[in-house]
Amino acid sequence: MRPHPQVYPLRLYGDPVLRRKAVPVADPSAPVTVPSFEPVSLRRFAHSLLETMFEARGVGIAAPQVGLSQRLFVAVEYEDDEEENEGQDKPLRSKALREFVMVNPVLTVLNKKKDAQLTEGCLSIPNIYEEGVKRNRAVRVDYLDLDGQPRSVEAEDYLARVFQHEIDHLNGVLFLDHLPASITDEYRKELSALQRQAKANLKELEG
Repeated sequence: MRPHPQVYPLRLYGDPVLRRKAVPVADPSAPVTVPSFEPVSLRRFAHSLLETMFEARGVGIAAPQVGLSQRLFVAVEYEDDEEENEGQDKPLRSKALREFVMVNPVLTVLNKKKDAQLTEGCLSIPNIYEEGVKRNRAVRVDYLDLDGQPRSVEAEDYLARVFQHEIDHLNGVLFLDHLPASITDEYRKELSALQRQAKANLKELEG
């Protein structure tokens, strides 16, 4: 077993864990075990998940994206919606307005009007960005915090999109699944390369 890292290796497109429906966190006070790594408290795992997200310059990341098939994700609201894509040398944490750690999140749609204008990408599918993913304009997420206390947050537009994207991950759904098959076909070469890399990464983790 490897020691617990500050930043987890990302699971890439083609890794089976990304297609699995994650199971609820039964007890937020119990330790969790990311495959190939030592067990840690859920709080410590969430901290490393946030660090992994910042390191990868993301706006959100779900537990399955580092190999833990449990219903938890972290996300951040930046000062600027596009902050994560700009100024590669700037520490992102300093630009964060709010950090979210959501255990067992449940999504409720508040505004069914769909928005497909914003560009979407994914840390597990690097360097592929597409418009056209239809997301609800406003949502509420009910969840548990790291102390097991029920919480609720409402979000619109960009942040609502982030929450929907991360909850998709907990259901084994990737953003490319929302787009026509022709889009995936356009990226066949890149996706095949990611699948090969995912297989190599798994072999290294299991070795």
